[in-house]
Amino acid sequence: MIFAVSVMKKFIHTREHKEFCNLLVETRKQYGLTQVELAKRLKSSQSFVSKYERGERRLDVLEFIQIAKDIGADPAELIKKLI
Repeated sequence: MIFAVSVMKKFIHTREHKEFCNLLVETRKQYGLTQVELAKRLKSSQSFVSKYERGERRLDVLEFIQIAKDIGADPAELIKKLI
């Protein structure tokens, strides 16, 4: 038996992805953090922050939650802004 599975394609060059990236940048700046400062909190590199903010790298849900928390924001509240 063969099952057809509908899978959402993971495009990074969509309007929705750009809005998501912009939300992350705006939120980081609202909390007064630079990319370097956030990267330190994430125990990551500034280039990691730069790549997801520019839309060159997708985030999974767990990464997003950790980023929001390290910024100081509520992840659920950020998602509500997108929907």
